[in-house]
Amino acid sequence: MGERVAFVGLGVMGYPMAGHLARAGHEVVVYNRTRDKSARWVGEFGHRAVDTPAEAAKDADYVFVCVGNDDDLRQVTTGRGGILEGANSGTVVVDHTTASANVARELEGAARERDVAFLDAPVSGGQAGAENGVLTVMIGGQIEPFERAAPLIDAYARSTRLMGPSGSGQLTKMVNQICVVGVVQGLAEGLHFALAAGLDAQAAMEVISKGAAQSWQMENRYETMVAGRYDFGFAVDWMRKDLGIALEEARRNGAHLPLTALVDQFYSEVQAMGGNRWDSSSLMARLEKSSETG
Repeated sequence: MGERVAFVGLGVMGYPMAGHLARAGHEVVVYNRTRDKSARWVGEFGHRAVDTPAEAAKDADYVFVCVGNDDDLRQVTTGRGGILEGANSGTVVVDHTTASANVARELEGAARERDVAFLDAPVSGGQAGAENGVLTVMIGGQIEPFERAAPLIDAYARSTRLMGPSGSGQLTKMVNQICVVGVVQGLAEGLHFALAAGLDAQAAMEVISKGAAQSWQMENRYETMVAGRYDFGFAVDWMRKDLGIALEEARRNGAHLPLTALVDQFYSEVQAMGGNRWDSSSLMARLEKSSETG
């Protein structure tokens, strides 16, 4: 028998994730700031939509959240009409927003005061991973609510791991984004060099992808990068938000992230080119523009 579940935030990630929970047989109530998206979700998956996060959380055993940033997260959890206003004692809140570790700890404390468990659970895998139910989920919080929530998270994840206490999930997502942008910049430079040298870039990628240079980004992005196509995927605006969170945390903990800071500036140049919504692989476009104007 399915669980009583609420899902708050039906963006490009939350919409399919909530759908997987519905397909898994859970009783799902959804809330989204724009009601037309809630109505569209109900039209596709059934179940019902409500007008506030508090109403969504009422009688739910689990509340899943996927919104934009720290401020959005506070608004739907501790704000007026927020989740904690409606949640019952014993409810588990699973937050899939990529946010700061500080806000995760703050909200975990606010939830605990109401006898509600809070897990920070950012994801990796992008829109395609959400749609195909193969996300990687890195989680911070206590083991008991993690073990309760894990079987539900499995509806849209292929890998789920408890990383440590509150905030640890968000810190791990920062590590993920730091690693990703370094790889993307390296791939962009490699492709740019191959084209400038007159190589068949596709052949070069096919060869080196069988060796030490192989990466997810290479396997999934080199063809669109060579074609100059970026109208899909994880937007530059989102990546800059994530990198800002990581760089702020690094200033707090003393970590040195020179490459991450540099790539963040490169993304600002992509934004200046009008690429705010381009895929994060559009670092290639910046190099091509530099070559044209150089």
